Amino acid sequence: MSTLLSLAEMRQAYLSRDASYNGLFFFCVRTTGIFCRPTCPARKPLPKNVEYFATAREALNAGYRPCKRCLPCERDDQPKWAVALLNDLERDPSKRITDADLAARGVDPATVRRYFLKRFGMTFQAFARARRLSGALHQVRAHKPLDDIITDSGYESQSGFREAFRRLFGESPSKQRDGECIRLAWLPSPLGPLVAGATSDGLCLLEFSEPPRLEAQLAAVKKLFKLPVIPGTNAHLETLKQELVAYFEGRLREFTMPLVYPGTPFQKRVWEQLLKIPFGATQSYEDLARAVGVSNGARAVGRANGLNRMAIVIPCHRVVNKNGQLGGYGGGLRRKEFLLSLERDHES
Repeated sequence: MSTLLSLAEMRQAYLSRDASYNGLFFFCVRTTGIFCRPTCPARKPLPKNVEYFATAREALNAGYRPCKRCLPCERDDQPKWAVALLNDLERDPSKRITDADLAARGVDPATVRRYFLKRFGMTFQAFARARRLSGALHQVRAHKPLDDIITDSGYESQSGFREAFRRLFGESPSKQRDGECIRLAWLPSPLGPLVAGATSDGLCLLEFSEPPRLEAQLAAVKKLFKLPVIPGTNAHLETLKQELVAYFEGRLREFTMPLVYPGTPFQKRVWEQLLKIPFGATQSYEDLARAVGVSNGARAVGRANGLNRMAIVIPCHRVVNKNGQLGGYGGGLRRKEFLLSLERDHES
């Protein structure tokens, strides 16, 4: 786990700000005494002024200070202003934060817009509106009076609330009383933020928060479930949040929340076989193909692996080439290597 990658690979990773290397190494700038994640948005230092460490602790012990922009000692790399905004929305989803309010906080509204578009796939205002309506949906299903819901959601008129509700959920509040939706949460991890989605039946999405793969997986979820997707949480996502922490600390070998993974019969057989691969073990694509009854289907199971919508939880990272090489991984080979190494180190 503490072995460094090659200098050339680490140099290319931080020069290109490759998020798939987050958590795998930290680079330190001799001229400033600061250490960073590979994705740090600050100006790139000259390679001759950089040295590398496998862990944040090693960088600290060498006398470097953590960067205040990319927060390398935190489990997540969200800037403090973004954390504050999200916390404000969680405390009071009806709160309306305007561009003037952002400017008063010392944050450029254009920066906020770009950040939320990149991180969450929507502008901050769209995110805040969806979060308000997520709370409204919960109240609708609790049969709370509509006038109270409108007031609690920060809307000034029934017509404005109904139109915003219909645009997001596709139906009027009265038709959504017994409806379903997919709630999305953004969870920290040592390998970068994860996006998790769950219905009331169980987890249906867990993906690294990077386009274009995340965009493709979200599109697949929307198509398969035909449900509105909104920021929020539920019991399954809260369980996942706790279990991911335990997993990355080496204390959890098997996730417990129910999983919902519609697909073709073949895809489902592959994903169900993935769930049978023990923690700390691997299986070749050929052996996986034989296990699902397709002896010459290594390429087919590889494609099904690539369409798995629940990284880590449905452990497609445990499938490797016949010769022991890593093979492919949607989250990036270095993340796959990290996960396999983590599990080997905590197998006993």
